[in-house]
Amino acid sequence: MKMIEAIIQPSKLEAVKEALSEIEVVRLTISDVQGFGRQKGHTEVYRGHEYTVNLLRKVKIQIAVNDEFVDSTVGAIIKGGRSGEEGKVGDGKIFVIPLEECVRIRTGERGSDAI
Repeated sequence: MKMIEAIIQPSKLEAVKEALSEIEVVRLTISDVQGFGRQKGHTEVYRGHEYTVNLLRKVKIQIAVNDEFVDSTVGAIIKGGRSGEEGKVGDGKIFVIPLEECVRIRTGERGSDAI
């Protein structure tokens, strides 16, 4: 079992959800987050004054999957989250983390059956 965490552009959320739906991955958690990577923020002008915005709005997606779904899930996130053919700085990151245990609260099922 693996936990897949992806940080993507908010504008790409619907495209990623659609790509995941195509491969029948429909259980996910979405959070609004802020951060920066290579972009290191950007500047904005508000009422004539220039401000540096260090933290950019992003969306974090968490998906617990069985091992056989890891590659297809990562591929779907890349397909939906990439800007254009080549992608751009700021498109995001995907982390694949080992998932030690999963328990379904309602039934008490454990492991891959609970996912």
